[in-house]
Amino acid sequence: MRARERMASMTEPVAQEARRFYDGGTLAVDGRPGEPPDPGSDPRIVLERHAEEGVETFALERRLAYRDRLLGELVVPDDPAFRTDLTSVPALFTWLVPKTGAHLPAALLHDALVAGPDGPSSYVSTEGHVVDRVAADRVFRDAMADTGTGVVRRWIVWSAVTVATVLVGREVPWTRARQWSYRVAAAVTIAAILYLGYCATSDLFDRSWPGAVDLPWMGERSWWVEVAGGLSGAVVVPLALSLLWGRLRMAGAIAGVMLAVLLHVTVGLAAIAATYVAVERLARRSPLAATVLAGVVVAGAFATFAVVSLG
Repeated sequence: MRARERMASMTEPVAQEARRFYDGGTLAVDGRPGEPPDPGSDPRIVLERHAEEGVETFALERRLAYRDRLLGELVVPDDPAFRTDLTSVPALFTWLVPKTGAHLPAALLHDALVAGPDGPSSYVSTEGHVVDRVAADRVFRDAMADTGTGVVRRWIVWSAVTVATVLVGREVPWTRARQWSYRVAAAVTIAAILYLGYCATSDLFDRSWPGAVDLPWMGERSWWVEVAGGLSGAVVVPLALSLLWGRLRMAGAIAGVMLAVLLHVTVGLAAIAATYVAVERLARRSPLAATVLAGVVVAGAFATFAVVSLG
């Protein structure tokens, strides 16, 4: 694919065409021939659950076929040993992008198209195409459109997997210099957003935290004006930083804005998740200590309730 065609395909809108997904048949097993793909049949997702060393993965009992707009027919997987974790999303963000849903066929397709950390990609291109990670990310986004996934969610997901592609750097069509330019842009964007979020929080609570600077869009104003200024900065600053990303500026802009806007939500969810994990481990290792802790928390809640209500 020529560079101009590649870039055009990354940004142009895609209309839903549900029939692009269809049943991919089965792989040959124990000398028995497999079933060929059937474009006239709906896709059938049949999963077998595996739990290895506490990690949940799934094998595809039937293959999944997809007719891409640029690459033609893609059939996954190509190896019965292929495993997927469904939609690869951190637990903290499953409220935004769940592990399963309308986008699941596209997620399974993407998992097989990209090489995982422990194994190669697992797909067949009937037209002989080699699918690199950048093309796989674009296929993922288009395939989500064909499953009826909302336009906002699919662009968020595409931006997230594009950032992963930049950081992982396996099977990419870029020169080493360009690859590192994208990595530097990603690192600068993430570091700048985290630091400015730290400064904005310090400013909002009227505290002088170590290393924090005053932000002109916050300042000494009413709290709601500072919140509005912080939200505006969470949009404007990442959009400016996305210019460092060059051809991937769309991914940089979306990922940067999402990181900035959801930074405090993510920190709060991480704190809750860490507390849950700690309590779960305590309950498993020492039920008595967990019971005592629960009693202390309940007693403290009653005491605080009484003081606040009567005071």
